[in-house]
Amino acid sequence: MDYFAHETAVIDEGCSIGNGTKIWHFSHVMPNCEIGERCNIGQNVVVSPGVKLGNNVKVQNNVSIYTGVNCEDDVFLGPSMVFTNVINPRSAVNRRDQYAETNVGKGASIGANATIVCGHDIGAYAFIGAGSVVTKTVPDFALVVGNPARQIGWMSEYGHRLEFDSEGKAVCPESGQHYVLEHKLVKRIS
Repeated sequence: MDYFAHETAVIDEGCSIGNGTKIWHFSHVMPNCEIGERCNIGQNVVVSPGVKLGNNVKVQNNVSIYTGVNCEDDVFLGPSMVFTNVINPRSAVNRRDQYAETNVGKGASIGANATIVCGHDIGAYAFIGAGSVVTKTVPDFALVVGNPARQIGWMSEYGHRLEFDSEGKAVCPESGQHYVLEHKLVKRIS
């Protein structure tokens, strides 16, 4: 075993867990999950069957990652944030064959207590503010806040708000990386 699991963690058969991953107190990793290398799964986390987490994913305490959710490398899931996987749940109606997928792009951050309504992807390096309720797809590098979440700006790969000049160019103050805003989309340029 090349990962750490606290003695109170439950890991079901059929899971793939990468080297250097840590799974903390009272967490449950259910069957057929794929968890990458160097992930950190906080306390009281549930990873439902078939979920895929890339490398270096950080899951803070009290998060449930339901079937249909896939997170790419370097994703941050803040404390008590919520994913859903059915649009119209009813206790008396079984909708297990209607799970909607949600993909979280590389490097995206989802703040504490945010809710991601299923079927809406989160773009690479997007930043979801604490307490936001995401009800539509979020583009790469977008900064969204509120309920319902609305886009208020753009973020760099290092997590700094980007300020674009009249030519649609911006520079991250920490990394010095350059970005361009064209046709309402942001991309990093060399």
